[in-house]
Amino acid sequence: MDHPLPAPDALVRPWRTAAYVAVAVAAVELLLLLLIGGGKLMGFASDQLQLAAQKRALAPTKTHVRAVTHKPTHAPVARRPRHKTVVLVLNGNGRTGAAAAAAARVRSRGYGIGKVTNAPREVPRSIVMYKPGFAGEGRRLGRDLGVKLVTPLDGMRARDLGRSQLVFILGP
Repeated sequence: MDHPLPAPDALVRPWRTAAYVAVAVAAVELLLLLLIGGGKLMGFASDQLQLAAQKRALAPTKTHVRAVTHKPTHAPVARRPRHKTVVLVLNGNGRTGAAAAAAARVRSRGYGIGKVTNAPREVPRSIVMYKPGFAGEGRRLGRDLGVKLVTPLDGMRARDLGRSQLVFILGP
């Protein structure tokens, strides 16, 4: 018959304690890795969502247009000569001196220059905007500069333009 060993002679099992400590350390390391990796993953996902939202906001909206059976509408035509059209030039790409270079390009096409300054925020691409009644001149400036995005004033008031009728915001 087996008899239990007395307490001082009992077999001490240090491996069990070591195993518990190793498991606890591994669990803490796993938790830290999940927190760090999860934070990086969330930052990446947030950046991707922000880029997708910007693309959606800048994409042209699709509108359903009914077929018109009577006379078609024509694109507005510029009525003022270039030298009588004043352009406000804004730097929307953050590079120093880009607005001055763009203003020289606009001036070389024969337009008058209003103010030359920085845009309130950076823009993803170049934009030409026009005051009400100057759509033809805005489209002409867009063609002259190779800018495809030509819109009515958006985010600016006509009174903020001073004597300018058009706004050219330089993008990247």
